[in-house]
Amino acid sequence: MRGSDERSEGLFSYVSCEARVPATHPLRAIRAIVDEALEVMSPAFEGLYSKIGRPSIPPEKLLRALLLQAFYSVRSERQLMEQLDYNLLFRWFVGLSMDAPVWDVTVFTKNRERLLAGDVAAKFLATVLGQPKVKALLSDEHFSVDGTLIEAWASVKSFRPKDGSGEPPGPGRNGERDFHGEKRSNETHASTSDPEARLYRKGHGQPAKLAFMGHALMENRHALVVDVRLTAATGLAEREAAVSMVEAIPGSCPEAWCLRGPLCSSAG
Repeated sequence: MRGSDERSEGLFSYVSCEARVPATHPLRAIRAIVDEALEVMSPAFEGLYSKIGRPSIPPEKLLRALLLQAFYSVRSERQLMEQLDYNLLFRWFVGLSMDAPVWDVTVFTKNRERLLAGDVAAKFLATVLGQPKVKALLSDEHFSVDGTLIEAWASVKSFRPKDGSGEPPGPGRNGERDFHGEKRSNETHASTSDPEARLYRKGHGQPAKLAFMGHALMENRHALVVDVRLTAATGLAEREAAVSMVEAIPGSCPEAWCLRGPLCSSAG
């Protein structure tokens, strides 16, 4: 018999977020590991917050939300708050009840910046990797290092001579600037809005952009990221970061896969 397409709104719900998440969902195992790491870091959180005043967003919930943003490639924190408002899976993972209000995006961003300023993100990753159940998944024999170009939050028009010479851009918010015939390099020029950014291009025929280099060390056996670095964009940045991250892998490295050559202590 065909069912009726009538919409009925229930006044109460007797099914919790916990019951709606399948027992085999991958986030269940991740949630257990994350909760254990956050419990270890609880004393470190105490030093970042005042003992008086209005309670802020719990750092545990904030870090879980940031993990979801990375897992599901949520483009912005505003969209992340929107997802938390109606996505029951997200609410369960973060630790929000069905009726809990979602935070204002500006408040969320401000609290996130406090954690990043306290190097909490790096400590959190180190704590997760230090858990016995995670160590059992890691191998110091099967890994790879990859780099990517990360565009700086700066316009190419801000890349001006360090000595203060050169014509400024035209009037207006996005004034025109003619670079034809002008030789620019990282030795003589720098961005006025982001001095640490460097002009870099991926290859011949590609446009030069103000950027940084991101590097990730991946354990290949279980596809786990065990280290990440952000460096200046230079021609040697990728190999130098690879050497640095490989040397930080605990344990000895077999010469069969050693890529470090004379820099490696095990190479003799």
